[in-house]
Amino acid sequence: MHIAITGNIGAGKTTLAALLAKRYGWDVLKEAVDGNPYLEDFYADMHRWSFNLQIYFLNSRFEQMLTINAGNRSVVQDRTIYEDAYIFARNLHESGLMTSRDYQTYRNVFENMLTLVRPPDLMIYLRADIPKLQERIRLRGRAYEKSISPTYLENLNRFYEAFTEAYSAGKLLVIDVNALDYVHNPADLKTVFDAVDRVIQ
Repeated sequence: MHIAITGNIGAGKTTLAALLAKRYGWDVLKEAVDGNPYLEDFYADMHRWSFNLQIYFLNSRFEQMLTINAGNRSVVQDRTIYEDAYIFARNLHESGLMTSRDYQTYRNVFENMLTLVRPPDLMIYLRADIPKLQERIRLRGRAYEKSISPTYLENLNRFYEAFTEAYSAGKLLVIDVNALDYVHNPADLKTVFDAVDRVIQ
């Protein structure tokens, strides 16, 4: 079983991935944030470093997918290879922060990678409005994320909604997290667990 969690920056993907992995006794695959050599440079100068960052994330996600495909253990994955292309790289290109040449090269690499990976058995989309995202970004206190603008988050949300609306590669569960606190409220966590259980069982 392969569950992938998708959602905007600060939606709570990493936290939920860890909670689900603990519940089911599965492995968790986290996003390559810690030790990422491009993140701080990217947030300081998005135009200069957009292609480098996206290629780094794409390769990291591809390695994860190969690991999942080759293994025999169930996993919960924090973010997916689809988001890199359909949301983040697309947003950077349409915002003028990635050149058309770089974007086309990126998409060519992505399309080649897709021929070698399988979609997750279940994709969970954590839907969150901008105030919720900003609150969670502030609470986790990553210095390089302080420069993230509401407009950037709004654009990402727009692409996330378009992506999930069109997604047809497998099962999709949409969870609105605006009124949920599954970290501190056991009832909210049970609500999420029950929703996932109904889909995978």
